[in-house]
Amino acid sequence: MEYSFKRGYRPELDRIKAALEEEFPAEVKEEGGMLLLSYGALKSIEVSIEGKKMVVITEPSEDVGDEAILDTNKRFRNFLERSTGYTAKQRLQQAKKEVRGG
Repeated sequence: MEYSFKRGYRPELDRIKAALEEEFPAEVKEEGGMLLLSYGALKSIEVSIEGKKMVVITEPSEDVGDEAILDTNKRFRNFLERSTGYTAKQRLQQAKKEVRGG
């Protein structure tokens, strides 16, 4: 999934890595311009910068409990807001606008 940055939020990998480390109590590895980690309900999270957008690819874990899913979702939403500057509601509006073609 691609995410745009709000004005004032620069597409800098170091800043995004800091946001990941603040939200997820897991080791964040940097390989080939990509940030990698695993946490809770997500077997893998891959974050990279392409142009002026942040690209996030996730792979879900099998057989995790509801509590882990809720915790992971909350941390992931917080990370997206911290790194892009957009709230979940604003990201939803942007996605709807892109689907409509505008």
